[in-house]
Amino acid sequence: MKVSEIAHGLGLPVEGDGGLNILQAAPLDTAGPADIAFVLLRKAGREAAASHAGCLIVPADFDNAEVRTIIRAGDPRAAFARVVARLHPPSRPQPGIHPSALVAATAMVGQDVSIGPFAVISEEAAIGDRTAIGAHCFIGAGARIGADSTLHARVNVYPLTSVGARAILHSGVVLGADGFGFNRTPQGYEKFPQIGRVVLGDDVELGANCTVDRAALGATEIGDGTKFDDMVHIGHNCRIGRHVLIVAQTGVGGGSVIEDWCVIGGQVGIGDNVRIKSGAILGSKSGVLPGKILPGGGQTYWGVPARPLKQYLEILALQGRLPEMKAALDELRALVSQAGKPAK
Repeated sequence: MKVSEIAHGLGLPVEGDGGLNILQAAPLDTAGPADIAFVLLRKAGREAAASHAGCLIVPADFDNAEVRTIIRAGDPRAAFARVVARLHPPSRPQPGIHPSALVAATAMVGQDVSIGPFAVISEEAAIGDRTAIGAHCFIGAGARIGADSTLHARVNVYPLTSVGARAILHSGVVLGADGFGFNRTPQGYEKFPQIGRVVLGDDVELGANCTVDRAALGATEIGDGTKFDDMVHIGHNCRIGRHVLIVAQTGVGGGSVIEDWCVIGGQVGIGDNVRIKSGAILGSKSGVLPGKILPGGGQTYWGVPARPLKQYLEILALQGRLPEMKAALDELRALVSQAGKPAK
């Protein structure tokens, strides 16, 4: 693809050789004359001089003293991502149902759907147009998968689960398993029936081995545009808003609400019935105690229990001084003890 075509697709001008043919996207330090790369940080800008990339996507204030072929962008990383999608479009399987797949007679399969080896599509399930169902996937009775979605191998969608359009579910995702609900009795733990379901909005992407439990009653909900990294667990009756990012190994307790545009770091633990307001940011390994409410609006929280970042850093600094403070306290105690002794 010519640089001029790439720039046209981005709606941005070219400086340099617009006729240069680009074959692929590549990292800045390994890119060659037929590659395109991007420059973001100031140190990367210094590294750009040593790069052999044929074309660079650069910030608007990039100093092009070497008169290279460049495309200036307000957000070079976002522009580069769109270029990568054009140069390296994801491969999709050919439409059709593999002979080893089991598709119930009452299932509704849309146009141009691909169903891979040993997949199971249960009674009255519905698969939207142009959706790809990978090998060994299970789609339960009455479940709904929206159009243009991709389910990689071994995704399990329990009965009555609803998945919106353009979803991407990576291998090992489980939607609709029972929530962790038990009543304690003198005889042991008695299961609280989990008769709800899971509802995913449009444009949701869940990483490998994510699990979203069905509601005890009603629905566990994941909003439009929300993205999970690998191994995220969402408990029963949670409501996750729109465009939420949740990083790997985070667990969210039952009944919690995470509002729109929140960012949750890796290995965060969120207790039951927590509410995290829109736009809040939780740093990695934070912990939120059950029933807490965290204000949003761009506020960043860190630590266990999670607290505003400034307060967390102050406490962390004090913890680093504890040996010094203990030594000073021991010295003070010794002086007080000595002063209290009668003179000889």
